[in-house]
Amino acid sequence: MKPLVILSLLLSFSLQAQLLKDNSNFKEKDSLRGGLRFERTCFDVLHYNLDIKIDPDQKYISGSNTITFKVIKPTAKIQLDLYKNMRIDSIVYQSKKLKYKRRFNAVFVEFQKEFNKADTAKVEVFYQGHPTEAKRAPWDGGFDFSKDEEGNHFIGVAVQGDGASLWYPNKDHLSDEPDLGAAIKVSVPNGLMNVSNGRLIEEIPLENNYTKWHWEVTKPINNYNITINIGKYVNFKDQYKNLDLDYYVLENHLEVAKIHFEQVHEMMDCFYEKFGDYPFIEDSFKLVETPYLGMEHQSCVAYGNQYNFGYMGNDLSGTGKGLDWDFIIIHESAHEWFGNSVSVADIADLWVHEGFTTYAEGVFIECKNGYDDAMEYLYGIRRNIENKRPLIGAYGVNHSGPGDVYYKGANMINTLRSIVNDDKLWWKTLKNFAESFKHQITNTNEVIDFFNRELKQDYSSFFDQYLNYNDIPVLQIRRKGKNKVQMKWKAHAKQFEMPIFVSFIEDKEVYQINLDRNWTTTQLKMKDLQNLRIDNYTSYFTIEYIDEQ
Repeated sequence: MKPLVILSLLLSFSLQAQLLKDNSNFKEKDSLRGGLRFERTCFDVLHYNLDIKIDPDQKYISGSNTITFKVIKPTAKIQLDLYKNMRIDSIVYQSKKLKYKRRFNAVFVEFQKEFNKADTAKVEVFYQGHPTEAKRAPWDGGFDFSKDEEGNHFIGVAVQGDGASLWYPNKDHLSDEPDLGAAIKVSVPNGLMNVSNGRLIEEIPLENNYTKWHWEVTKPINNYNITINIGKYVNFKDQYKNLDLDYYVLENHLEVAKIHFEQVHEMMDCFYEKFGDYPFIEDSFKLVETPYLGMEHQSCVAYGNQYNFGYMGNDLSGTGKGLDWDFIIIHESAHEWFGNSVSVADIADLWVHEGFTTYAEGVFIECKNGYDDAMEYLYGIRRNIENKRPLIGAYGVNHSGPGDVYYKGANMINTLRSIVNDDKLWWKTLKNFAESFKHQITNTNEVIDFFNRELKQDYSSFFDQYLNYNDIPVLQIRRKGKNKVQMKWKAHAKQFEMPIFVSFIEDKEVYQINLDRNWTTTQLKMKDLQNLRIDNYTSYFTIEYIDEQ
């Protein structure tokens, strides 16, 4: 039986639904960062070979990135990206320096001869500089140059939204992941270690008391997921089925980490069942301790929750249901399926990454403690929803939706499960979604089309309302004549329709009423409303009683 809440006729309210206009004043800098002009669409990145040295004392990066690409349309010019505070020393193709022009953080590279379609080429960008430091990573992008409890350098980076070009040259757009992965070679002072994505290939002693740590990731990867983690790490290993688990933690945290990270097995049990096998088995799964809270770096999840349960010891839902598991482990690891494997082409569609990942928190609770606890948690996180902006941002200008992409996104997905009202079909569809879009780049329209097709019903107006308008549907109830009850949805989306589920106190039977934006005369009588329970607990909407006496 669905959990239900009692409809109180004593509380009547009216919501003035409005589509919040986007008042952002976008400029050329934004379109250069987020747009897909010819200089970007004319080539496809195949591989990055990043080879850099980091001086922790000076907070300085120097080195190069060799970018292998395939030509999609004949061209003699391409756009790369690197923040203007990072100095380019030279850009080299076939041992010759190329001309280039900067426009804000965009770098337009000019070749001496036009490439033909299907040509492949390598260009090496040499650069150096002090990268942007984050004031409060991971909420703002940049490096975190910290020290551990023993006074050793402890360094991390998180750049989602701000972009990987904050610290290394690349084609900084979500639509193009390097198809063949990346080599990440980072030289750091002896006594420190760098941990990056994928597998450790070799540890190379260098002159001047430096060591180069060479990592390789073999699968396509978002630019912002490529990462470095520098510290005095110790490593311990584990295994889940055929998946290698590697953990890199500070030495004095080793014993607590061995116990705390045991929950990874329980998490994998759940996510394998609900979402399918881990998407990056070839590159392994790692948790790496960081000086900041966390980030979903592919195959190298940043962990900084200080071995607490919940979110820094708190429960984002306010229900207590988030306090017997580590939020950062579960949330950031769920991104391996949603965000890292299933990725979007424009950050405006970030709800796909964050909505499904936040929903995965509820999925984990359901696996662990049951359906009722999961629904209570998902209902509880609604307190974080603001409903001030639509979930979808502006396309082509590197503009994401609001923080609601997390909590409202998760509740929208849970509402869809509720109205589908067929858990066998739901879990099959959710797993098929993760597996069908594995290692792919997608967008909102493709996601909606998939769910419409798999669930065998058109939910386009449902998604339209929850994604493109800041307010949620309002169930309006009014008296018709002396005794009859009418209901309808107040919503912006055209042809909006959604069923509600009702029952009566002391009656286990649940009844479905199908409603749209037109008044529907129900079988209910006014006296029935005193004992009526309407499910807006597993479905996310509000209720308005209209007294027309």
